[in-house]
Amino acid sequence: MEEERKETPSVEEVKTTETPVVEPKVYSTSELHDKESELQKADAKYTATNIQVLEGLEAVRKRPGMYIGTTAAPGLHHLVWEIVDNAIDEALAGYCTKVTVTINPGDTITVTDNGRGIPVDVVAKSGLSGVETVYTVLHAGGKFGEGGGYKVSGGLHGVGASVVNALSEWLEVTVHKDGGIHYIRFEKGGKPVDRLKKIGTSSDTGTIVTFKPDPEIFVECTTYNYETIHTRLRQVAYLNKGITIVVTDARDPNNILTDTFCYEGGIKQYVEFLNENKTKIIEEVIYCEGSEALEKASENTAHVYAEVAIQYNDGYSKAVYSFCNNVHTHEGGTHEEGFRMAITRVINAYAREYRFLKDNDDNLTYDDVCEGLTAIISVKHPNPQFEGQTKTKLGNFEVRKILSQIVGEQINRFLLENPKLARIIIDKIVMAANARLAARKAREETRRKGALELTTLPGKLADCSSKKPEECELYIVEGNSAGGSAKDGRNRTTQAILPLRGKILNVEKAQAKRIFANAEIGNMITAIGGGIDPEFDISKIRYHKVVIMTDADVDGSHIRILLLTFFYRFMRPLIENGYVYIAQPPLYKVDYHGKSYYAYSDEQLENIKSKLNLKPGYPFQRYKGLGEMDASQLWETTMDPERRKMLRVSIDDAIAAEQVFTDLMGDNVDPRKQFIQKNAKFVKNLDI
Repeated sequence: MEEERKETPSVEEVKTTETPVVEPKVYSTSELHDKESELQKADAKYTATNIQVLEGLEAVRKRPGMYIGTTAAPGLHHLVWEIVDNAIDEALAGYCTKVTVTINPGDTITVTDNGRGIPVDVVAKSGLSGVETVYTVLHAGGKFGEGGGYKVSGGLHGVGASVVNALSEWLEVTVHKDGGIHYIRFEKGGKPVDRLKKIGTSSDTGTIVTFKPDPEIFVECTTYNYETIHTRLRQVAYLNKGITIVVTDARDPNNILTDTFCYEGGIKQYVEFLNENKTKIIEEVIYCEGSEALEKASENTAHVYAEVAIQYNDGYSKAVYSFCNNVHTHEGGTHEEGFRMAITRVINAYAREYRFLKDNDDNLTYDDVCEGLTAIISVKHPNPQFEGQTKTKLGNFEVRKILSQIVGEQINRFLLENPKLARIIIDKIVMAANARLAARKAREETRRKGALELTTLPGKLADCSSKKPEECELYIVEGNSAGGSAKDGRNRTTQAILPLRGKILNVEKAQAKRIFANAEIGNMITAIGGGIDPEFDISKIRYHKVVIMTDADVDGSHIRILLLTFFYRFMRPLIENGYVYIAQPPLYKVDYHGKSYYAYSDEQLENIKSKLNLKPGYPFQRYKGLGEMDASQLWETTMDPERRKMLRVSIDDAIAAEQVFTDLMGDNVDPRKQFIQKNAKFVKNLDI
């Protein structure tokens, strides 16, 4: 669902704190800026000798983040995606039917495909074989259009294979092509040990790539997560119907894991999978597909291929995911715009023609139409143009019209041919519109009440004095007792406190009208200041850290997931921009010779006992709630920016996050049972 990373570096040593605590000096923004400027000042001499020219793959090793985003776990896995994408591009070209990915002992990766095989003849411009060129020269490949090697591909920049090579301790490529078996090995960041050699004969075709990520680059993590690879490759199989993908974890010879994915139904089966634990209002998956030639007349006129699958469930949230050439376009783009135009236009026309909407009724909105909708939009384009901050927004203007036409015609045909199912769908959409209007009234009432009452009601927001969002923090605290300690112990300049009275509403199962009428939710909306979906405006929020601070027990965990569900459903940009955190209060306190020692885990507790040479049975305190700490203790352990530990909540895979929130917070009980059974073995110190 989410990847949580520590805001401060991992702390292995025991933290020792004497009480009482003296609050550290709080620097002003200008003072901090002056200190940073002095530290960052470069050498005053700046001449031609300071200019570096990085050749070959040196640039990749020097700045790996430019090519794979990060050298942490996501970047490590990105190496796998690059090689797999090359194999899938062979499938898109019509020459590959099977891809195998294996995690070997020692966390090396092998990717095998039965495609055409990388060219082994000499490339004129480089003077090297095709294999050497692809793996050592940036921006080299057969996907730029002129060579005709690929009509559609996900890898468009020619850096995938060479980047993997540059960031590997070693990499081997074996190519079956032209009746022969060809082999080459690279070491030390992409340097060939020898030239490409023919080592045998074969009637097969395909490519085998094995590589070991360089621990000098991936200093934080070199261990692959099987579940991450498993989930990604399953998605790829759904998006490319008929292709077989086998993923194997062979690191433990006594427990080899293997999964095989092949979906003849493609994205129709993907939608069914996403809706597996939801109650469908109709069993049918509405499927649209088609292609259209680009406005370029020639013998080899390129086409844009589009397919869309949708299904309605009885929920209140929408789950619309779009892809272009297997790339998940998180930020949407013209294909989503075309889909939105088409489905909104067709539903409104049908609703008016068959009198679901009266003459004086407002049109249904896209949000009305998408309530309870799960949809996959997949486009294959010969020359996609990606834009946006993360380069995952499709910008080709012609795609909007193509999607609008294909989706509009085929959804309209489905409604006309299935009047009973159409009535079920339209009835739900009209109910969503009525709920939206009721929610608007509730939202306006919340705003009015918030403006009048928020700062005067006892037990609500204790704001900070700073008005700069980038330095302000909002602590959402469980209970008035902990809220009181937090208010007394905080830094009043930058830290605001909002206590919660009990558990908030589960927004996964509630209608919008009830959500906005909930007092605790209303307080959060007003305090944060950015509004609420679909009008949420990240630029208007008042805090760049929204910290969930709950007890380390069952109730605290429940409140935490309720809050995360609310933020995910109604303020998702908060999470996407890294503004949501989870406080990590200590689990234990040991008092010894007038000093207090805090432990945030069982391991740290044992470490404290060992360092202090404590006898067995020496008493220590197990914190069951934040209310057990006084103001100074809460500050020094959980709120002091110089010593606290916090987890930042992020969403690397929105689809996986969607499933987790649905499984844990939805109406269906079975997924929760399965989750508990799977994860119960990891639970420690359970307080009931």
